[in-house]
Amino acid sequence: MLEEDGLTDATGSSLCFNGINGATGDYLLPPLRPRQVARLAANALLSPEEVEELKRWWERHREPHLAPIHGVDPGDLSKTGWGVIFAPELAEAEKAALAPLLALRREQAGALYQEFAGQKAIRSGDTKQSFLGRCKAGPGPVDPKKVPYYLLIVGSPESIPYRFQYQLDVQYAVGRLHFDTLEGYARYARTVVEAERGTFYRPREVAFFGVRNHADRATQLSADHLVKPLAKHFAQEEPSWETGNWVADQATRTNLARLLGGNHTPALLLSASHGMGFPTGDPRQLQHQGAILCQDWPGPLRHRGPLTEEFYFAGDHVTDNADVRGLIAFFFACFGGGTPKTDEFAHLVGGPGATIAPRAFVAGIPKRLLGHPNGALAVIGHVDRAWTYSFIWDRAGEQLAVFQSAISALLNGQRIGFAMESFNSRYAELASDLCSELEDRTYRRARPEIDTLVEDQALAGLWTANNDARSYVVLGDPAVRLAVSSQAQGTGEQGENTD
Repeated sequence: MLEEDGLTDATGSSLCFNGINGATGDYLLPPLRPRQVARLAANALLSPEEVEELKRWWERHREPHLAPIHGVDPGDLSKTGWGVIFAPELAEAEKAALAPLLALRREQAGALYQEFAGQKAIRSGDTKQSFLGRCKAGPGPVDPKKVPYYLLIVGSPESIPYRFQYQLDVQYAVGRLHFDTLEGYARYARTVVEAERGTFYRPREVAFFGVRNHADRATQLSADHLVKPLAKHFAQEEPSWETGNWVADQATRTNLARLLGGNHTPALLLSASHGMGFPTGDPRQLQHQGAILCQDWPGPLRHRGPLTEEFYFAGDHVTDNADVRGLIAFFFACFGGGTPKTDEFAHLVGGPGATIAPRAFVAGIPKRLLGHPNGALAVIGHVDRAWTYSFIWDRAGEQLAVFQSAISALLNGQRIGFAMESFNSRYAELASDLCSELEDRTYRRARPEIDTLVEDQALAGLWTANNDARSYVVLGDPAVRLAVSSQAQGTGEQGENTD
């Protein structure tokens, strides 16, 4: 695919992936040939129902209106509705801990508030279509009288799978909460209620944190082609917001701690780096998978062997006295949102359905931020691996429109679930294109004049980009928005600009 983005070597013969194995210090995956990835793509077809739904959704996104039925204000919960989907095993005590949040949303959504129980409750093995079918809802624009546009899943991804969340999120604005303790649910409910009631707000500050490790192509690309251009764009386009640009030498573990609860905590933070990965069975996996590898790592040439905590920032590094109230964080990093049980990218390395974790789980860093005594409002993260396809595309170079759209929507007061519609639209478009590519593959294989290397590279890139686009998730209530005052001005210091 891309020579300039480091995904292929000079001859286009292999695809190189990012993510760091904390147990060995190596990259998480060895290079794979496009032929291998293309074979995997050809054997990983979506179900016919998913194909048709994604095609319909992409066609609808090409119309001038988005999300709910035309004419419905996505910011007004009394028009969009708000609902909660409880995992089957969730105890009454956990539901009770969320009671203040549920009461707030019931007050705001009125008749369009729903708790999915009884016949409408989610069941083991449910697909998006089977769940919605019992709710008398079908494909197309959201009818909040049947199913609310904003939907909060409460439970582990082992009980309500990430795949269900991905597919539901194409049509609805979906978030997820899962904590290991009652205290986490109670703290999060209190945070959202206090933010909505105006008990606190953050200064109008947005921070961009971009690691750029020595001799590491992945972080060099994300720093140069994602973080720096976004920081420059919003410094120009949103003058009422103070923009901090923490890149390269500024992107240290110490500075990230200042941005996550310290004296530089902004209202909105976007970070880009490697996410830490650990093999299944490693005692650090459940807590530290998805942790942010910082500039403290000397890079692959200067450091050999396992990585210690001095190089990365994990959830348990957020101190008890940190204050992240009102923060929304966006982590562009492998496993920054969570980890599935089976690997959806590397089947050809570990065998079909290779197990990479004892169970699917939410990453430790969003759990800690959302369940903190002075907790954050939401985290956008990536499940499984994150790829440069998110912001660089083939020969077209930088493609930042989806990031710009989502961030701009947040800065201008939109609810986070609606702000992520640009990512959902991109996934629907890529999935539709991928299905067409796979449908045409047999025909093209029968024609000897077709360059099979070019074909494999195109299919491998499209399949990888599709899975990458699908795997962005909102952790937290999808109806939250930035807790800032329209009169508040940024007062914190700005990170050094390294442009």
